[in-house]
Amino acid sequence: MSNNVASQDMPPKGGFSSIRYERRLPKRGPSGIAMFGICGAIMGYGWYRLYLGLDERRELDREKIWSRIHLTPMLLAESDRDEYRRNHAAVEREREIMKDVPGWEAGKSVYHGQRYMPMVIANVPIHQRPGFKE
Repeated sequence: MSNNVASQDMPPKGGFSSIRYERRLPKRGPSGIAMFGICGAIMGYGWYRLYLGLDERRELDREKIWSRIHLTPMLLAESDRDEYRRNHAAVEREREIMKDVPGWEAGKSVYHGQRYMPMVIANVPIHQRPGFKE
């Protein structure tokens, strides 16, 4: 060891100057209140457009209901014509099939009452009929 003892570095008299350590970032973008206001305006516009769309949908639903009301008599008449045509064809088929059976009246109701019972003629696709095999 030598006589030269290393001396420790010491602060200057009066101390070091203070160090600025807080963050000083530049301000970027809108404030929180401005962003909240912008989001509120966008949502308000969306609700306004939704309200207009609901009005339009309500008007279209009303138009569909009234069109059905006005078309119902024509659809019923068409259904009655189809039912009459099918019934007439079924009676003719029955008359042809049962022509050899004595006392058979084609088209006579199988019910013994006076109450009207409409014919039920189901239009079932062939692949759904009982006993159908591919």
